[in-house]
Amino acid sequence: MTGNPSIDLADYVAPGFLRRLAAILYDSLLLVALLFVATAVITLPLGSLEGSNLLLFQFFIFEIIPLLFFTGFWTWGGQTLGMRAWRLRLVRTDGKAVNWGDAMKRHMAALLSLLLFGLGFIWILFDSQKLAWHDRISKTRLIVVK
Repeated sequence: MTGNPSIDLADYVAPGFLRRLAAILYDSLLLVALLFVATAVITLPLGSLEGSNLLLFQFFIFEIIPLLFFTGFWTWGGQTLGMRAWRLRLVRTDGKAVNWGDAMKRHMAALLSLLLFGLGFIWILFDSQKLAWHDRISKTRLIVVK
């Protein structure tokens, strides 16, 4: 999607809750595998981590790697591997490709949606456009790719 002109969103439908959940689960498996590899690469040569090194490591593992995973995929093609498997694509509400700023805003808003007991995600079930809180905050949306 990068470099492409905007698309007409009227030609696409929003995915339902279960399709989005399936993509999230798929991506979660990939992300956990990536976190295991990153943990091994860092801890095997360094041994045990303590104090501020442990806090820095946890921040890197639980925030930086997921941030790079999601924002990287969203800005480079509009799809994570889970989204690709379930034929979903992330676009801006004007139909244009997502840029780094959009992706960062979406990632941070998705964390907020998750930290508030997942209510931002569950909102999809009640929203007339099937948008989560982080969709609305970041002015992005998922579409089902044909």
